[in-house]
Amino acid sequence: ILNPTGAPLRATSRRWGSCDIIIGMGNVMGFVSQRLLQAAGVMVVVAFVAFLLFQYVGDPVVFLLGQDATPDQIQSLRTDLGLDQPFFIQFWHFLSHAVQGEFGLSLRQGVKVSRLIAERFPATFELALVAAVMALLLGIPMGVYTALHRHSAWSQWLMTLSLLGVSLPTFLIGILLIMIFSVHLGWFPSFGRSGVVSVGWWSSSLLSAQGWHHIALPACTLAIFQLTLIMRLVRAEMLEVLRTDYIKFARARGLSDRVIHFGHALKNTLVPVMTITGLQLGGLIAFAIITETVFQWPGMGLLFIQSVTFADIPVMAAYLCLIALIFVLINLTVDLLYFWVDPRLRIQRLNRATA
Repeated sequence: ILNPTGAPLRATSRRWGSCDIIIGMGNVMGFVSQRLLQAAGVMVVVAFVAFLLFQYVGDPVVFLLGQDATPDQIQSLRTDLGLDQPFFIQFWHFLSHAVQGEFGLSLRQGVKVSRLIAERFPATFELALVAAVMALLLGIPMGVYTALHRHSAWSQWLMTLSLLGVSLPTFLIGILLIMIFSVHLGWFPSFGRSGVVSVGWWSSSLLSAQGWHHIALPACTLAIFQLTLIMRLVRAEMLEVLRTDYIKFARARGLSDRVIHFGHALKNTLVPVMTITGLQLGGLIAFAIITETVFQWPGMGLLFIQSVTFADIPVMAAYLCLIALIFVLINLTVDLLYFWVDPRLRIQRLNRATA
């Protein structure tokens, strides 16, 4: 069979297949470039907000020298810090140093902010990681179960518990867990981080039994809200997917319930859940402040609370930029996964490119 040009149809199909691959790769690169530009713009805005802390939340010179400093000392330090320069020049210096991870010295402790963040970040990251794994490993199966057996007693019981998990504030959950498992039963410690093992510059409490013993209650406290939210979200999406026409067609073809539920319905359920879950997991790091305060967990959240109490502006600015960076990276990763999982996005961009 020949096409109008006289070439075999199979060769023509291969040529168009190569073009489709090139266009597809171009779509992926364009999608990534667009998201990277958006992420860079968000980080510049956040850096500008963090810079305003230095301008309108106290005077760092007064914090460093104290109230008894002479005008000559104040002016000399302002010159050394570059605070006598125009506003946008100061912001440019702040932005260039922030890109390198430098935010100056802590006004309260007198050490580099980058060093404080590096010391506290492993504790917060590990706490959020354990809580995220618990929320995903328990929330997704519980959501699937409550969707497939929504009239069972266990399903109703889980939905009732999920209402409590969503409604109760985090600090109250932490206090209740301390009262039950630390005070009355004595199974877990009520505060602090222990069993820390140094691996290079990283300090980990997940490499020892004592570390797991200390992280259990804070991780459960941080995971309960996320777990119940993921469970209810998966349940709602699963019920919606089970009502679609292609699930009815799969049943008409005689496919087993196992294949329909886990091979078709669950896969499509997790596509919209992915975006919400990604942002919520990023919030574990950002909003671990309450949990770290209740359990006196030596992470970035406790450091931020202390910096707010003492008006330690460099630490506050560094924390704000770091949390924004974490959210941007997680959002970028979720967008890329969403683009990879959902073929409709690739088809839309392919149609735009070929139009």
